[in-house]
This record gives sequence, C-alpha cells and structure tokens, in this order.
Amino acid sequence: MSSLTLEMPASTAVWPAWREHGVAFGVALALHVGLAYVLFSLSQPITLPTPVAKVLTTQLITLPAPVPPTPEPVAMQPPVPAPAPAPAPIPEPIVAAPPLEQADLAFKRMEQQREEKVQKQARERQQRREEAQRQERLAREARAREEQARQAQLKAQQLAQARQAAAERQAAQDAAAAARAEAEAASRQYLPIAKQAPDYPAKALQRRIEGECTVAYTVNAAGRVEDPRVVGDCHPLFVKPSLAAAKTFRYQPRVVNGHAVAVANVKNTFSYTIQ
Repeated sequence: MSSLTLEMPASTAVWPAWREHGVAFGVALALHVGLAYVLFSLSQPITLPTPVAKVLTTQLITLPAPVPPTPEPVAMQPPVPAPAPAPAPIPEPIVAAPPLEQADLAFKRMEQQREEKVQKQARERQQRREEAQRQERLAREARAREEQARQAQLKAQQLAQARQAAAERQAAQDAAAAARAEAEAASRQYLPIAKQAPDYPAKALQRRIEGECTVAYTVNAAGRVEDPRVVGDCHPLFVKPSLAAAKTFRYQPRVVNGHAVAVANVKNTFSYTIQ
C-alpha cells in the first residue's frame, strides 16, 4: 500500500513539464517563421518612388514568453487537462524603408535637374533677347545707311542744281556782256557826230499841233545819211522837216576788220512839242 502511495505523485509531476516544453517550442517555431518571412521580404528588390519617398515606420513587438502555472499537488486527484496553448502571433510584414542617403541623393538629383532646366530657360531667353537686339541694331544701321544715301543723293541733286543755275547765270551774264559790248561797239562805230533839230512847221505851230515822226535811213561808209524815209504814223506837216533834218546828220562810220561799212535801218524819232 505504501508503494502505491509513493508512485502516484511521481506520475502527476511529469505531465506539466511536457506541456511547458511544448509551449516554448511553439513560440520558438513562430519566431523563426516570422524571421524567415522578414528576411525573404528584405531580399526582394525595392523600387524607390519618385518624386517623393514615403517612409512607413513599423515597430516589432516581442511578446514575453508565457509563464506556466505552478501546479499544486493534489492527492489522489485525476490530472486536470491544461488549456490549449495560444497560437503564436504572426508578425506583420515589415516594409523596409529606403535608406536616407538614397532619398537625399534622389532629392538632390531632382533639385539639380530643376536648376538646370531653369538655367537653360534663362539662357534661351537671353539668347532670344540678344538676337532681337542684334536684329534691331541691324535694322537701325540699315535705316541710317539709307538715310545717309538719301541725304547724299539730295545734296548731290542740290549741288547739281546749284551748279546748273550758276552756269545759267554765268551764261546769261556772258550773253548780256557780249550784247552790251556788241551794242557799245556798234554804237561807237556809227556814233552820231552832228545832229540838227528840224524846224517847227509854222502851220503846225499856228494850229498848235504836236506829235512825233520817226525816220529810218542808212548810214554809209562815209558816215552820211542815205535814203531817209518816214516809218509809222507821222503828221503830214512833220514829214518834210523831219526828212530834211535827217539828211544833215553825220556819223562815225562803222569799221569791220579794218574797213568802213554801211549800217542799214538806222532810226531816229523827232518830237514836236510846243513849249
């Protein structure tokens, strides 16, 4: 009887130890499975998002190992079945965040590209402004050259007109001087030496008749009057005294190439006025 009493407590002490080892084994297995999943996830290639990298922060929580309850010795009681072990929590997949250095490099590349684009646009605007200024300068220079050419042409025309006017004036002056010289030479060549005024007719004086009478004649080489005749309107009372007076005229003969020549159609007008 005493041997039976001693064996029963030994059989009740073996069962709780097996349960404790089973729970620990389950927890360890769950942790290894989770660690293998995490390593598998980290081995996959990570695609960096552009333009902004979003970082998902996760935290791994490790649950403490369950403490097995301390069994109380119960004399001669059947073993109470232990509750089923709680399933180990499956850890959530951890999404690895991109390294901070890669995000900084990506941001710097974006900033550099933006600055290069801005600088390129500024250079293009500067080139367009310079091209517009060059075109405007060329247009101004072309207008200035056209204006200079027009002014030069206008000055040339004015100078040509002035020269032509001066030549015409000089020609007119030369012609006038030649005419004066010729007239002076002609007048000197048959310059009257003696002229006698006609007698006033008595009948015209009594009737108080006044008028003019023009006589045309030829001055011969000796300076005498030949072939006098009345031209134009002349009162009959003034014809005879006018012809008589013209015959008494004496002239210096005209000389051409050293020889005296006659001058035809010389005219003289006699005026009859009562004082």
